[in-house]
Amino acid sequence: MSVSLAVWLTFALLLFWWTGAYNRLVRLRAQSLQTFVGLNDLLRPHTDLLSAHFTVLVVPVLDPPGPGSASAWTALEATLEPFNRALKLAQAQPLDHLKIQPLRDALAALALAWSQLRDLPPDLAGPALPDHLQLEWTQVAVQVERAQAEFNRSIMNYNEAIAQFPALLLAQVFGFKPALPI
Repeated sequence: MSVSLAVWLTFALLLFWWTGAYNRLVRLRAQSLQTFVGLNDLLRPHTDLLSAHFTVLVVPVLDPPGPGSASAWTALEATLEPFNRALKLAQAQPLDHLKIQPLRDALAALALAWSQLRDLPPDLAGPALPDHLQLEWTQVAVQVERAQAEFNRSIMNYNEAIAQFPALLLAQVFGFKPALPI
């Protein structure tokens, strides 16, 4: 076998490997972006569900400020705007650390405010949250948890792929950066 044939075969093998590894990274990144779209579609009902009930359920005049249900509703309502802003920011680039971190924080704040409202003891007017709202929230939350787990799995696969040698070299050349799970 001549030297030039060996060089051409080596070059062809490297080219095929390079193309396959690049396509794998692109496919994993696209899969992560696609799972975020599904998660985004499920996160929006959180705010829609709560916004629809604010005008009906919150009566701050009857409940003075303090540890009561109106102040808990106000705390929950205060988390919605930052959550919506963080969701819009993350939609632009869901694989960017700086764009997804505010969404992680806002989602945690929303969940905390919800649990504080849910855990309030009932008073003379009844529970702080109507049963139908708790049921709707639980249904949405279960779907969000599944989509979030799927997104986090796809992010983990993507991050593992760009950290493996020799694909790491391709990731550096083409600017594939690790992503942050939610």
